[in-house]
Amino acid sequence: MNRHFRPAIAALLLISAGGAYAKNNPMVGGAAMYPTKTIVENASQSKDHTTLVAAVKAAGLVDTLSGPGPFTVFAPTNAAFAKLPAGTVDTLLKPENKAQLTAVLTYHVVPGRITAKDIATKAKASGGTATYTTVQGEPLMFRKAGSGWAIMDGKGDTGRITIADVAQSNGMVHVIDTVMMP
Repeated sequence: MNRHFRPAIAALLLISAGGAYAKNNPMVGGAAMYPTKTIVENASQSKDHTTLVAAVKAAGLVDTLSGPGPFTVFAPTNAAFAKLPAGTVDTLLKPENKAQLTAVLTYHVVPGRITAKDIATKAKASGGTATYTTVQGEPLMFRKAGSGWAIMDGKGDTGRITIADVAQSNGMVHVIDTVMMP
């Protein structure tokens, strides 16, 4: 009889371990983020990323960001998009501006799975600033700011990583409070 319960116990342990791992992943936008789901699947559940998800859809990047990656996405919140000049988001979402929208979005994506620890290690080895080349082709820079990290675009505009290390099945997400512009 003991043999019959072993598979059931093993299954319960696996389910429990998966749930525990999901609990270690930060909540984003009031939703649990699951390391077994893709960047797009998780972002679609966040109330704080509806503008980003709409933009990813308008740019035709859903399949790419649902693919195997790995990708690291610095994901601006709805509040970050709201800080842009009036009308900017509506203009970017127009079909005739798809190339510009794609450039802005891919400026927030770096190839590979980059953690906050990776950023810290690279910054320490590089005089305090970690630089990563985005999929768009231009660099994003990171510097220590208090207990977290500041993100800077090539123009010198800065924001902050507000939630770091949100594991995804196809990469990593770091929530940011500012839209970076190439």
